[in-house]
Amino acid sequence: MNIKLRQLLLSVSVILFTTIIANAQNPEKIEIWPNLAPGETVREPEFVDPNVPNLPALKVTTPYLLIQRPEKQTSDACVLIMPGGGFNVCFYKNEGFPPAKYWNDRGYVTAILVYRVPRPELGPIYGPALQDAQRAVRYLRGSAEKYGINPEKIGVEGYSAGACLALLTAVNSETKTYDPIDELDKLPCNVAFAIPVYPAYVLDDGAKDPNVNKGEGASILADFHFDAKTPPMCLIHGDADIYSPLGSVEVYKRLRKMGISCELHIFAGAPHGYMFWDDLPNAQSWQDRRFAWAQKMGF
Repeated sequence: MNIKLRQLLLSVSVILFTTIIANAQNPEKIEIWPNLAPGETVREPEFVDPNVPNLPALKVTTPYLLIQRPEKQTSDACVLIMPGGGFNVCFYKNEGFPPAKYWNDRGYVTAILVYRVPRPELGPIYGPALQDAQRAVRYLRGSAEKYGINPEKIGVEGYSAGACLALLTAVNSETKTYDPIDELDKLPCNVAFAIPVYPAYVLDDGAKDPNVNKGEGASILADFHFDAKTPPMCLIHGDADIYSPLGSVEVYKRLRKMGISCELHIFAGAPHGYMFWDDLPNAQSWQDRRFAWAQKMGF
């Protein structure tokens, strides 16, 4: 996410999402690692700017889940939500709570993953975040009875960098990202479905930043393994996105070639960030489209 867009997002998020956050149910906070997260040397509190409300986590070394149950649970599926932020910050308040409320209102258990940021200096920009995501899936699978969910109906939904993370989680469940630390890590970390919304960092012309060639002629990064446990997906993007919608198109093509069901929505004129789609009559249906897809798929 570039600097100007991030600044605009920060300013509008304070206005748009204050009410949603104020009215959110009190989520259950679960630290996903029993001690230090892999590669971390100290436990630090999450760092945010105390002078500005509803802004993202600027630094996270102790990742956690925010789990919310609906007032009336009608689905045994669970939606694990991964907010964006360029792997530099984690926008869990404006790309976490609103989607969680949407799913909660429809009877789903949700879990928002506040993963480690900022990006590591060495290695893949999403390395620690993917470890956190796999551990989060295992936690939810191991706690399925507690939350009244089916361990085989845990899905991921993500936004921007979080959509990249959701994709990585969905297509890399057979990839070992950390050494097991306890009994929980004996559980599989595959997911039943994925809903990547305007995913960033999918193509090799935009591995760390916006696509330099609008995704034309680019290939999916090699770290997306598309293993045998890759699930069905619903991909959502805008054709005015600085993170090219061709990333979603290429994922769709790969899944189609593998014989895996996939639905793809690309909205004309829609930029990066669903909070900017409200003034676009053609894009306002995006939430209901992904819900209808989930229903059709049995989730």
